[in-house]
Amino acid sequence: MRNKYIENFEKAQISEKTIPEFRAGDTLRLAVNIKEGEKTRVQAYEGVCISKRGQGTGQTVTVRKIGANSIGIERIFPIYSDSIDEIKVIRRGRVRRAKLFYLRDLAGKKARIKELRRK
Repeated sequence: MRNKYIENFEKAQISEKTIPEFRAGDTLRLAVNIKEGEKTRVQAYEGVCISKRGQGTGQTVTVRKIGANSIGIERIFPIYSDSIDEIKVIRRGRVRRAKLFYLRDLAGKKARIKELRRK
């Protein structure tokens, strides 16, 4: 049972941001605010969502992308953080799991996810 004051505060925080509907297997593009000294800039981070966890303002998403020399890079983003400007769903993936940690062991063409076809 959660405190009703905390729940009301979280509802107010959540209502400020619009988050698209996505799940594990979808390719996301996140606009992340990066602070360098006095300046701030927005950098895109694009990759496959391999897990989504938590509830309320504590909800997080793990995004995995393949960097230079085929090295996998994973970052965990709090969805309702101020450092994330927007989340865009680039493509929907057809997967049968809620957590795609098995992608860590795959490389190249084996690591691809089929696109979900809408009817």
